[in-house]
Parts: sequence; structure tokens; C-alpha cells
Amino acid sequence: MAEVLVYVDHVDGTVKKPTLELLTLARRIGEPVAVHLGAGADAAASTLAEYGAVKVLAADAPEFNDYLVAPKVDALQAAYDAVSPAAVLVPSSPEGKEIAARLAVRIGSGIITDAVDIEAGGEGPVATQSVFAAAFTTKSRVTKGTPVITVKPNSAAPEAAPAAGTVEQLAVTIGEKSTGTKVVSRTPRESTGRPELTEAAIVVSGGRGLNGAENFPLIEALADSLGAAVGASRAAVDAGWYPHTHQVGQTGKSVSPQLYIAAGISGAIQHRAGMQTSKTIVAINKDAEAPIFDLVDYGVVGDLFQVVPQLTEEVKTRKG
Repeated sequence: MAEVLVYVDHVDGTVKKPTLELLTLARRIGEPVAVHLGAGADAAASTLAEYGAVKVLAADAPEFNDYLVAPKVDALQAAYDAVSPAAVLVPSSPEGKEIAARLAVRIGSGIITDAVDIEAGGEGPVATQSVFAAAFTTKSRVTKGTPVITVKPNSAAPEAAPAAGTVEQLAVTIGEKSTGTKVVSRTPRESTGRPELTEAAIVVSGGRGLNGAENFPLIEALADSLGAAVGASRAAVDAGWYPHTHQVGQTGKSVSPQLYIAAGISGAIQHRAGMQTSKTIVAINKDAEAPIFDLVDYGVVGDLFQVVPQLTEEVKTRKG
């Protein structure tokens, strides 16, 4: 069976959930080979093996941290040359999509971004995407070279399938042009204790209907009761009610959680484009004609200032 390269997204060897999803999808089209760049490969190997990696190609170099993505592209290209894979899968993070695009250019291959599913096809992997602001679902495949595919988080449920996961060192030559842009400083993201927005299984978002930043704690309280991430519509972000890093939409972040709760959000196309692939959508809005209700699985026509606190208390009661 052909091998499939899976780029590992991790923090010092702690493998992030989107990588486990990629390993699950990779097993549909071949044998997953994980590419782990940076420190912690030995610590990550057991997790990668548990979810199907037949081997782990590992490389560590200061350039991976000291410069922007180009050294990582060098390493992924070295893995590609060593394996000759049937496909390359990369998480659809901002960095992941840049790495994938650069790799596709270097190896002369087609690329598919933001896939929400992958299946085997007679002429190569077939990827499912939500396109045109999530108004249409398409199935497509790469017709030139080795498919490079980025996959959105929460596109598949990680499934364990123990494999060897043998760690092999990957020889990488960092090109001279790859060190042209140096990282001069880093600022740690302020921790809220909540899940990362794009990876969260549950997202609770607030919009214009909150009427001000002082009311966003209602959304945060509901999110905390559910163990969810907090999102915001563009209107709320533009008004300065919540940080831009939490914006969900075409000009913000795209999310695809198991459960998406929209409170006080009308459902403009800009917002829908960023959350329409959510598995279950619940809306709370006092306007029964709001466009969001055309999209939802469950809708509550009511005042969010009454509904959200009651919902939060009900969740706490059931969990308690």
C-alpha cells in the first residue's frame, strides 16, 4: 500500500488533535508516515503510532524556530523525496496552508485547501470542500503530480489504529534562501483556559445583539459551562466588543465544530462562510426572520439576555 505523508502539528512533542484526524483520514488512502519537525519526536511517537503512523520521520534544527516557514518546507520536501508518497496531508492552519502551498510549487503538484473529508478514488484521493462561502459542496482531485491537501480541524473523528511508529531521522538540508526572514521576537498568547477556536469541538459566538462589550461575559459563561471556545461576529469585533482573534467568518477564522451556538448573530453571508460546516448549529435571536434561522438545526426565537443565562444554568445543573 502506498505511503501518505502527514505533517505533524505539535507543541514540544504534544501532538495536537488535527494531526490525529489527518492520520485517520490518511489510512483511507494509504499507510500514514508522520513528519515531525522540532523537539519532542520521541515523546510524540507513541501517540502517532497509536493513531496509525507506520513510521515517524523526525528532524530537529534551530532554523525551524528561528526563521519563518521555509526551513519546514525544506524538511517536508526532504520527506517527500525519501518516501515518494501517494499524497501529502497538512493541517489547515495559517502556517500549514503556507507550508502546503510552498511544497506544491516546489514539487510541481496541485493543491487542495480546507478539505472537510478525504476518500480513496480510482485516480487518486478525492477531497470534499465547502466553497463559495459554504454555499456549495464540491468533490475534487488533483490531476497533476502528488496531491497536497490541507484539512480543516474537526473534519474527522480521530480513530486509534496502532501501528509500528518507528522513529527514523530525516536528513534535511536548509537552503540558503530559506533563512531570508528571521523571527526576532515572540509574544506568548494570553491563555484563557478555553480551547483554541479553530480546533474546539464546541464554539459559542456572540454578535451585534449583545449590544456591547460589557455583555460578552454572558457568552463566556455559557462557553465555560460547555468547555467551549468563544467566537464573535465581525460586527461585534468591528465595534471593539471582542478581540479580532476570535472573529468567525470569511475575514476571520473558519470553524467546523461538532456544536456551534450563535447568540445575537443575524447570519450574514460573511459570518456563515466561517461556520456553515459545523455539524450542529443552534441560533438564539429575537428576530424570527433573521437569515441565521435558514441554516440552523435548532433555533430559539427569544431575547438572548433571558435565554443564554437560563441555558448556562441548565447546563451547569445537568453537569453538576
